[in-house]
Amino acid sequence: MGNIYDYFSAPDDEAALAAQERGGPEEAGLPTLSAKGIDPCVELGKGQSLLTGLAYDDVVKLPRFADLLGDPEGANGILVTLADELRDALATATPELFRQVAEPWSRIEEFPPGMYPEDLVAFLTELAEMAVRARSEGHRLYCVIFV
Repeated sequence: MGNIYDYFSAPDDEAALAAQERGGPEEAGLPTLSAKGIDPCVELGKGQSLLTGLAYDDVVKLPRFADLLGDPEGANGILVTLADELRDALATATPELFRQVAEPWSRIEEFPPGMYPEDLVAFLTELAEMAVRARSEGHRLYCVIFV
């Protein structure tokens, strides 16, 4: 069984940490998107590279790219930040861009065989809906990794 990733938005790092301590963002009433097999570091980072045209090596240098928050040994998963640039790129992207990005993204070596572009389009669409709301409210994006 693979890791589960709960992507969510919160007003700030303190609120994200408090949600994690309460058992996770969904339990804390925050908008949450659960995903299996799309980690916030390598896989989503490579997706961000394709969305923005920024080289992956530059994506990982962005402020807040997968910064660890809290105790990585905590019982309620590992909490990391997502770059504000990803939130903004998702919030302004078009469905056509998601379709264009999904095909090459589905072929990255980190994804297992059978990662379908249409599944990635659906994931990006749902994450973009969260990003639009987060951006309008001045919130940030996060991910809790459940190993």
